[in-house]
Amino acid sequence: MRFAAFCLAPLVLATLSACAAHPRAADVRLPGGYEAPAGAPPGAIALDTWWTAFDDAELTSLVEQALARNPDVRTARSRLDEARAQRSAGIFQYLPQGDARAAFNKTRTEQISGTVANIPGFSTSGTSERYSATFDVSWEVDPWGRGFIAYDAATAEVDRVRFGYEAARALVASNVADAWFLARGLAIQLADAQQTARIQQELYDAATKRAQVGISPTSEADRIAGELSQAKANVTQLEAQLQVQKRAILILAGRVIEPTANLNAPPQVGQPPAVPAAIPSELLERRPDIRQAQAAVRSNTRQETLANLAFFPSFILSPGLGWSKIVQPNFSSETSSWTLGGSAMQPVLSIPRLLAERKAQSARTEQAVTAYEKTVQTAFQEAENALVTLDSDKRRVAEFTDGEARSRRAFEAARIGYDRGLTDLNTLLQTEESWRQIRTQLTAAQVQALRRTVQVYKALGGGWPAQTYAQAR
Repeated sequence: MRFAAFCLAPLVLATLSACAAHPRAADVRLPGGYEAPAGAPPGAIALDTWWTAFDDAELTSLVEQALARNPDVRTARSRLDEARAQRSAGIFQYLPQGDARAAFNKTRTEQISGTVANIPGFSTSGTSERYSATFDVSWEVDPWGRGFIAYDAATAEVDRVRFGYEAARALVASNVADAWFLARGLAIQLADAQQTARIQQELYDAATKRAQVGISPTSEADRIAGELSQAKANVTQLEAQLQVQKRAILILAGRVIEPTANLNAPPQVGQPPAVPAAIPSELLERRPDIRQAQAAVRSNTRQETLANLAFFPSFILSPGLGWSKIVQPNFSSETSSWTLGGSAMQPVLSIPRLLAERKAQSARTEQAVTAYEKTVQTAFQEAENALVTLDSDKRRVAEFTDGEARSRRAFEAARIGYDRGLTDLNTLLQTEESWRQIRTQLTAAQVQALRRTVQVYKALGGGWPAQTYAQAR
C-alpha cells in the first residue's frame, strides 16, 4: 500500500501543479472611437474589394493579376497547404497505427561432406521455403482527450497561417495600388515637363524672332535656351523614372517579361473615394494580422494544455495477427496466431523535464498574448493615423487646386503680355516657375491622398474576403 502511494505521489503532485497554470486574458482595451473625421456611412464601400472604389479598370485588373500570380501570395498559399497537411498528419497519430508485412525466403542447401541428415523438420541439404505475414496494430487509448486538444491546436495553427496568407494578399494589393498611383503621378509630371519644354521652345522661338528684328537683345534667347535644355533633361529623367515604376508594377502583377509599353498609366488622378466609418470592434473582426495573433494565442494555449496532460499516464493497446508457413524436404508446417497486448506508462523520472517544458510553453503562451495586445494597439494607431492624415491630405489638395488655377491664369496673362511686348522676360519666367511649382505640389498632394486612401483601407482590414475565409476549414 505504501509502495502504491509512493508511486502515485508524483502523479498527484504533477496533476495539481499542471492544473494551476492558466494563461492571462489579453488586455485589448481601446478608446471608444477614432479621433478622426467621420467617413462615409458604414457599408458605403466594400472593403473586401476596396480597389474597385477607385473606378479604375486598369488598377482592378492589376490587383487581380497580382493576387493570382505574385510569388509572395503563392508562397503564402503553399504555407497554408503545408499547415493543413501537417494538421492531418498530427491527428493521425492518435488513431490506430499498424502496417501489414509479408515476407518470403527460399534457401537451397547442398551438403559437401559429412553425414547426411534428412528427418522431418531438419535436413542438411535440399530446398526450404518460409512464408510469413503479420499485421500488428498499436493504438494509444486517449482517456484525457489529447487528440481533440491536439486537433484544436493544429486548427489554430492553420488559422494563424491562413490569416498570414490573407495578410500577404492585403499587402500585395496595397503595394500594387500604391505603385500604380505613383506611376500615374510620374505620368502627370512627365506630361507637365513635356508641356514646359514645349512652352520653352515657343518662348525661345519668339525671343529669337524678337532679337532678329531688334526688339529684344539676343541674351534673352540665350537665357531661354538654357531653360529649354533643362526642361528637355527633366523630360528624359521622368521618362526613365516612369519606365522603372511600370516595370515594378508588372513584376508585382506577375507579368515580368512583358514590355512596359503594355502598361498605360494615364497622366491624371481622380478624387480619392470615401472611406467607410469604422469602430474598433469592426477593426478587430477584419484585420488579418489581428486574427493571426488571436490564432497564435489559441494555438499556444492548447499546446500548454497538452504540456499539462503530458504528466498523465499513457495507455497503449497492441493487438496483432500473424500467419507463417514453412516448407522443407519431407516436412511442412503452417500456423496462424493472434496477440492482444497492452502497456501503460506513467512519467516519474521525466517529471522535471516535463515541468521545464511546460514552463517554457507557458512563457510562449504569455508571449503570444502580449503580441496580440500589441497587434491590436498598433492596428488602432495605424487606422487612426491614416484617417487623420487622409483628411489633412484632402484639405491640402483643395488648397493647391485653388492656388494652381490662380497661378495658371497669372502665367497665361504674363505670356500674352510678353508676346505683345508688355511684359519683360524675367516677369514671365518667374510667373511660369511659380505656376509649375504649385502644380507640382498639387500633383504630389493628389497622389499622396490616393496612396493614403490605400493605407486607410489596409488599416481598416480591407482587401480580403473575411466572410468566405471564415467558413469551415
